[in-house]
Amino acid sequence: MLKRQFLLKKAQIAFSVALISGTTLSGCAIQTSKVGPTATEKTQFVEYFADNAVGNPLAIVQHPAAIHQNGITYVSYQGPKEDPFVATYDHRTKEWRGPFKAGTSELGRRDGGKKFDNHGKPTMLIDNEGYIHIFYGGHGGHKSNGHNPLGNTHFGANKHAVSKRPYDITEWEDLDNITPFGTYNQVVKMDNGDIYLFFRHGAHRSDWVYQKSVDNGRTFSAPVSFLKHKRRTDIEAVDSWYAWVGKGEGDNLIVSYDYHVCWDNGAGVNGRGHTTERHDVYFMNFNTKTNEWSNVKGESLTLPVTKEVADEKTLAMKTGELWTFNGTSHLDSKGYPHIAINAGIDKGAKTGGPKQTRHVWWDGKQWLGGNKIIEGYEGVSRGDFRVNDPEDIRYLVAYEKDGDAVLSWWKSNNDGKSFSEESTVLKSENASFAITTLIENAHPEAQMLVAEKESDENIKIYLVGEDGPIPRSLSSFKSSNNASK
Repeated sequence: MLKRQFLLKKAQIAFSVALISGTTLSGCAIQTSKVGPTATEKTQFVEYFADNAVGNPLAIVQHPAAIHQNGITYVSYQGPKEDPFVATYDHRTKEWRGPFKAGTSELGRRDGGKKFDNHGKPTMLIDNEGYIHIFYGGHGGHKSNGHNPLGNTHFGANKHAVSKRPYDITEWEDLDNITPFGTYNQVVKMDNGDIYLFFRHGAHRSDWVYQKSVDNGRTFSAPVSFLKHKRRTDIEAVDSWYAWVGKGEGDNLIVSYDYHVCWDNGAGVNGRGHTTERHDVYFMNFNTKTNEWSNVKGESLTLPVTKEVADEKTLAMKTGELWTFNGTSHLDSKGYPHIAINAGIDKGAKTGGPKQTRHVWWDGKQWLGGNKIIEGYEGVSRGDFRVNDPEDIRYLVAYEKDGDAVLSWWKSNNDGKSFSEESTVLKSENASFAITTLIENAHPEAQMLVAEKESDENIKIYLVGEDGPIPRSLSSFKSSNNASK
């Protein structure tokens, strides 16, 4: 709490400097005639930069949701009607700008807009020409989009919006160049500028695919399947998957994933039919230069990978009775993969029981780990991490304690066998937090986006750094609210 008060004081001082220099915040005119102690003393700040998010506005799986480039952090989240909203923070001028609406989601318009779908949260990329791209709006596509050749359909349409000008978030246009049959967008820009968009090609019973662009996202190749959905013959279910794709070394991409048992209606655990039952942890590598896929041992894989091949070649950990929720994966200084996975025991509910963040890693010969970040904790926790070597792993974890939402840093110096809490950077009473992945090449002030969930609407969004959230002046905040309506 002291750190957060200190940050607010720093922001007040920075705002005072802005007043003296005659600069503006979020396009809000500053009256230099009011400069002085009285004006500075009356300046008020809030710790969040927006409060118009809805539903479940942020997630780890849709990523990246934020990017730091040229001293500015660009952020995105799910706003009113489940539309994508974008804002920026300039670390040099301490100026917030936005949020601005970047597109129109079909998901927020179904059933009169009274029910949140939450699968179309925005994913962000900045191409080599500086244009900002947002991928959003799909939960597998709708039957009105036609036949899905790689799976089934549900609602919405996967869309692609791009800024009209480089590094400018004020105006956007849609590009009709990706399949509408998509959800869980994840996008990576390679060192040569090539763009890879990964997603599930439809609803639960669909392949996972990628589309590639070599012209800054203006056109994309046809979808390529890399994880295969198919009906099982031993039980009344279909093989399905949840994947997370990230940047590896050089031209490589890394993929971690878990297996989803997509039960038929009336089948499954206690006849519950479709649930969130998922198990196990898998890992594989994609060399984008040679177009070759391999497991952690370098053994070649043929696409699309099936359940049988995944179990034989790419299995990192069997979870047994534990139900999983996939997390992130990163490489250490030796090039060895580390995986965050959420796992907990099914409590009989349709969504399973609480799942805690656990750490799994490859030591060059075998997969190890599976230990909880917060030992003894039985609630829900989610987090992302950075790893230098097995003796230097840091997680930023959101969890609940005594009814309050907590976001804190946890550190391990013993190969992930145990973690200790370093510091709390955000805490809210009677709430829960939804988080994004850690921002790549992040500024120390801005490491992660956090949503404070007390209800399904008017949700506050924070940009949190090493020591806490980046404040915003109340006048700038009010100005942005008027501009975004």
